[in-house]
This record gives sequence, C-alpha cells and structure tokens, in this order.
Amino acid sequence: MTLPLQYLRSILYTVQIYIAMLLFGIVFAPYALLSKNGARQACKTYARWAIWSARWMVGIRCEVRGPVPQGEVIVAAKHQSFLDIMIIFNALPQAKFIMKRELMWTPVIGIYAKRLGCIPVDRGRRGAAIAKMVKDVAREFTEPGQLVIYPQGTRVAPGATVPYKSGIGVLYDALKQPCVPVATNVGLLWPRTGILRKPGLGVVEFLDPIAPGADRAGFMAGLEAQIEARSDALMAELGFGTDGLHHHD
Repeated sequence: MTLPLQYLRSILYTVQIYIAMLLFGIVFAPYALLSKNGARQACKTYARWAIWSARWMVGIRCEVRGPVPQGEVIVAAKHQSFLDIMIIFNALPQAKFIMKRELMWTPVIGIYAKRLGCIPVDRGRRGAAIAKMVKDVAREFTEPGQLVIYPQGTRVAPGATVPYKSGIGVLYDALKQPCVPVATNVGLLWPRTGILRKPGLGVVEFLDPIAPGADRAGFMAGLEAQIEARSDALMAELGFGTDGLHHHD
C-alpha cells in the first residue's frame, strides 16, 4: 500500500472514531445515567468499534496475550497510544483508570469516566496529588474491579526512556493487592503524535502478577524490568530495535 493512501485511510479512521465517540456517547447517555453498568457497556461498545474499525480501515490487528485478570488487582500498564487504552478496557471485566484531571472535563470522555469511577489526578501537585489519589481509590473501591494505572504517567514513545513514578509504589503498599504488569507494542503502529496509522499486529500482554507484600523499592524495580523487557520483545516482533539499540524520538 502506498504511503499517501495509508495517510488518507489514517485521516478517515481518525475522523470517524471521534464522530463515533460523540454518537455512542449520545445514544448510550440515558442508559449510562441510570447505571454504572450502562456506562461500562457504552465504553466497551466504543472500544470494540475502535479496535474493529482499525483492522479494516488502517490494517491494525489487535491481540491480547496472557491471562486477563478478573478480580481486584492493580494493573500497571505501559502506555504508548490511545489504542492500548481501548484494548485494555475491552479486555478487563471491570476496569477503572487513574487519569489526568484535565480529561475529566472533556466532553463525553469526562462524563463516562466519572460514571465508571475513574480517579482524577492533578499531576502538578506531586505529594498532595498522590495522597489524594490513594484516598480517592479507597473510596471508589467499594465495588470490585481492576484499577489501571500508567506507572510512567503519560504516553511514552517506543524506545524513549521515561522514569516510573512513585505513585504506583504508594498504591501497591496501600491497597495490598496483586499488581499485574502489562506490556505493549502498539505505539509503533499508532504513534503518540502524528496522524499516520501503520498496518501490523498490535499486542497488549498481561504478565505474571506481582504478589502483595514486597518492599516498595524491590517492587518498583521488578515492575519496570518486567514491563520494559517484555515491551521491547513485543516491539522487536515488529522489527523495532533489531540493531540492539533503542530508537528515540
């Protein structure tokens, strides 16, 4: 397929998923306002649409590997693009996300995030933000579910080095739940910036859970090592870093 044609397909795909977000948001609104389950089904329907339409519009096939957690766990995920959010949310039975506070004020996304019990975090306030996050998580966990957090705090381009933040360690200590690391390679196909979507197999992989009770430093080091090594391996499946070096932006 020629590059100009793939750009055109990428533009059309991007336009339609934003239109679909608005349409799904409006159609499901009465159901979502009546129940959290309604909001969850709306978001799962949208996620499935985004995944399905990516396959035939831009050639991105999506695959979930590893055992998908079902109970109360922390899910610590590598975050490379919008697509990994969709795949993880669609795979988990009752996901709720820790997300930057600004997103809670966006149309459609913000309304549904609040209904799902997602936890807003003010990234500029550091210690105070972490303390409030732990308090908010404890309040929201009156219902069982999987709490998804991005340990690096933002989308990270393939090969870029961004430190893992302390918030995941604080949550691990406070909640005393297993933590499931998640690796991905989708940023190679759906980049953090830019419009071009590239065909290929995008993978999200749930790794072996880390049992509660480890010391925080050991937990943080082990989590980062697992996620980064497995993400590198998944990216290598798409030919990234075959020279043995990370490629930076």
